[in-house]
Amino acid sequence: MHHHGQHSAEWLILPQVLLSLPFILLFIFYMAAVIKTNQAYKKWPMYRSVFLCIGTILAVMSVAGPLAELSHTDFRAHMAGHLLLGMLAPLLIALAAPMTLLLRTLPTSQARWLTKLLKSRPIGWIINPITAAILNIGGLWLLYTTSLYSLMHEIMWLHVLVHMHIFLAGYLFTVSLIYIDPIHHRVSYLNRAIVLVLSLAWHSILAKYLYAHPPNGVPADEAETGAMLMYYGGDLVDAAIIFILCWQWYRATRPRAAFTPGTYA
Repeated sequence: MHHHGQHSAEWLILPQVLLSLPFILLFIFYMAAVIKTNQAYKKWPMYRSVFLCIGTILAVMSVAGPLAELSHTDFRAHMAGHLLLGMLAPLLIALAAPMTLLLRTLPTSQARWLTKLLKSRPIGWIINPITAAILNIGGLWLLYTTSLYSLMHEIMWLHVLVHMHIFLAGYLFTVSLIYIDPIHHRVSYLNRAIVLVLSLAWHSILAKYLYAHPPNGVPADEAETGAMLMYYGGDLVDAAIIFILCWQWYRATRPRAAFTPGTYA
């Protein structure tokens, strides 16, 4: 038998609305903030708005519409949605620097309060790469090696929570490694690189594990294709994160010129 049966129209539609609404609101508020702050400050970079637009579109595509509906009956579609929701969309939205835009938009008193919150110890613990990696990669191992994967297709609230976790954990993992928005609890480039390499290894091991040990009820051919999609598709997104991290590392450590033009005879 397949890994789950047919669901009612309400079961399919309600989770799509609940999961897509936050991304739609993010897009609306982000663009409104860009328009508002462009009148008072330097123009917000267009490429960041483009990243936000593409990221939110991909996120909505993964939780609502044909791909989301197909993912209920096809592990390959589920895995494609996982890559969009948990890896590519978080990277693109992180590159859009939403927290920087928010701080630029808020009144001074509220911006100071938010900055103080970001400097707090709990936020520092959550934004630590090790914590983020455990929530992200550990969550995937829990999802695919236990009965959680089959249960999420039978229990609506669990379906919504799992997808929320996939995005939030992916976003947290991304922003803990590449600093686009202000990060007050900074970790060295070396430590972030080590966590990234170990996380990539565990992600790849999980993909290989799923190739040989499909989740309960998933046909072997779907598991093999889905695992390959997870392995190679994940590598593409990870390569982008590696490039950005290395580029930031290079810019932070490259030797600076001893003299500046015009300061010597």
